[in-house]
Amino acid sequence: MYCPASISYSIVCLLFKKMKLLCLVVALCFGVGVMAGKYSRDVNEPKSSDGQKLEFRIAKLDQVWNKANRMQLSPVRQSELHSDLKIQEKDELQWKKLKVEGWMKTERKRPSSDVTLMYGMDGKRDTRSMESNHLKDHDIKDGDTFEDPRLDKLWNKAKTSGKFSSEEMMSLKREFQHHKDKTHEYNILMDTISRTEEEIHKNEISALEGDTKEHVLHQKHSDLKQKMSDLNQGFERLRKISREGFSTDSEFREPRVIELWEAAKRANLSDNELDSLKEELRHFETKVEKHSHYQEQLELSHQKLQHVESLGDKEHIKRNQEKYNTIAEKTREMGYKMKKHMQDLSTRFLARGWNTTSSEDQQLK
Repeated sequence: MYCPASISYSIVCLLFKKMKLLCLVVALCFGVGVMAGKYSRDVNEPKSSDGQKLEFRIAKLDQVWNKANRMQLSPVRQSELHSDLKIQEKDELQWKKLKVEGWMKTERKRPSSDVTLMYGMDGKRDTRSMESNHLKDHDIKDGDTFEDPRLDKLWNKAKTSGKFSSEEMMSLKREFQHHKDKTHEYNILMDTISRTEEEIHKNEISALEGDTKEHVLHQKHSDLKQKMSDLNQGFERLRKISREGFSTDSEFREPRVIELWEAAKRANLSDNELDSLKEELRHFETKVEKHSHYQEQLELSHQKLQHVESLGDKEHIKRNQEKYNTIAEKTREMGYKMKKHMQDLSTRFLARGWNTTSSEDQQLK
């Protein structure tokens, strides 16, 4: 027979074990909750001193973004700026992480960016015309499309030649726009070099900084020569396309992708390497085309929003504002992915010595 006392003792032990298990479960749940709170997006979102969410984790980049909002950049340029700032933020945070962990090589420089120059936010007049968020009260003349007499003349000649279909004209316009952007980058680099030279000549920096600046200046002069060579080659390419039309056996449509592919073909690559790169460039071109599509949709959405705002229907305005915000977010996201991919490709090309300048141009240097 079982003793009632022993049965009671067994029940007590069983209850005690269950209570210990319950306490352990509660403790684990509490710990997970705390950790989830600690690492949740809401807790780790950067915030200003007044508790407002910041767009960027690095203060100086957030200041640039806020300044851009006050400047009323066009929706497309604003999304472009956001993508560029996101890339700079990622590079700077990676640089700081490597430095803290002691993996930073002594010759590796802190990432820098001429983003304020590129978007006319350096206190000087932007060399590239800035569009405001307000709809224009007059049409832009065709002759003023690319802000360069040579490009405008070439564009108008191609447009009236009758050689191009509407789809080809869109591709050609992207080629011209790409050349215009490269000219803008060249002007920015020239401005940066001029400022650096002024700093050195005025002795506004220490001797140690001066040596570093001299090295950077030498590199920038090489970059400037490279960009000028690229511009000359690019203009000749535009002139050839305008005269003869697009090649029917062209592998790609986007000018940035075409430049990379031409550079790869000039390099000493095996057939397998070329095939692999061609496949990657196709994926990249898809990103470029998607980004262009989102930019067009963003511009259309912005124009519609402004039209609705002029009518004063609050409910209609709210719906269109939400739609515009969604498209703007997608455009920024796609812009970041496309530019980051371009950055990675360019870095690999430079590391392997694949130059986007032809051998003929190299011999002229």
